[in-house]
Amino acid sequence: MKRLTFFLAAVLLAACTGGNGPLPRAKASAALDEAFASYLQAVADSAEDLHSVMVLQHGKVLEEQFFVPDTAHILNSVSKTFTSTAVGFAISEGLLHLDDKIVDLFPESVPENASDPLKRVTIRHLLTMNSGHGTDPTGATRRGDGDWVRGFMEWPLQYEPGTCYCYNSLGTYVLSAAVQKVTGQKIVDYLEPRLWLPLGIEKPKWLESPAGINTGGWGLYLKTEDLAKMGLCILNGGKFAGKQVIPADWVKEMSAKQVPCVNAGMNERMLQAIQADPSHPAYKNFLPENNDWVQGYGYQMWRCRHNAFRADGANGQYILIIPEKDAVVVTTAHIPNMGQELNLIWDHLLPAL
Repeated sequence: MKRLTFFLAAVLLAACTGGNGPLPRAKASAALDEAFASYLQAVADSAEDLHSVMVLQHGKVLEEQFFVPDTAHILNSVSKTFTSTAVGFAISEGLLHLDDKIVDLFPESVPENASDPLKRVTIRHLLTMNSGHGTDPTGATRRGDGDWVRGFMEWPLQYEPGTCYCYNSLGTYVLSAAVQKVTGQKIVDYLEPRLWLPLGIEKPKWLESPAGINTGGWGLYLKTEDLAKMGLCILNGGKFAGKQVIPADWVKEMSAKQVPCVNAGMNERMLQAIQADPSHPAYKNFLPENNDWVQGYGYQMWRCRHNAFRADGANGQYILIIPEKDAVVVTTAHIPNMGQELNLIWDHLLPAL
């Protein structure tokens, strides 16, 4: 208890001595100004419904444009990266472990005659979308008003846990539930002294399940500048305003390729076979040089081209982190074609950074 009290006091002190207020601004180079104008014109030409964009390099905001007021914006699956961060804090405090089994964490939600594969699903499997499901149970489970953790466990597992990637937002909800179970706090509250205050972010809204658990995989609302602060913190190995906020080891693991991110039932060997066969009908869709969705998946973060990685939310919400340029690009939007949205960033902004 004394160690935890000391930790919280240190974090609160860090919050009071740095990180509050807006990020520093700096004048962009003429080349970046020109590239940014070209990017915005390409956005208009493509009829993209971009809501905001912010470009940071060397710790400062160089370019920004808002097409709507900078109020808290729905983040969709960018929420997952913040849930992963909460898991990282819980692990660093010895409250959770990567190999903890969900049936042990939630014995009250385990269905009768639980399968052996279900008994092997761990926190690590949830973080990497490798629970063994062949389809995402989120939609079907959310339509009910019961126990979402139980709904996750009742959904049939088609593969051995750890062998197959299947994007699974309900798995992230189970991570949120796990943090709440071991800390006694909703993750939005658990993160307040550990993340929101040190980054100077006002405690945000985060949607909840009928059971009073933050949805984890979606439902978080933050401002564009809040996203930029998070991106800058991750870019700097978990440091912000000179203070270590997120454990450095967790940032490294969260942003690294942990698993191949290909369709359920397709392993990496099958992906490589497609990429090596120009006659395959899916060949063009899986070329690593033009597809940001086949680069690998970390702990609730995506790898992407140019040795970058990202938090990624439906309809164009991005925290794009580009270490080789010491840069972060943040967007909020309503853009269904998210590949095109990334392509415009790569084509117009990347060369000028």
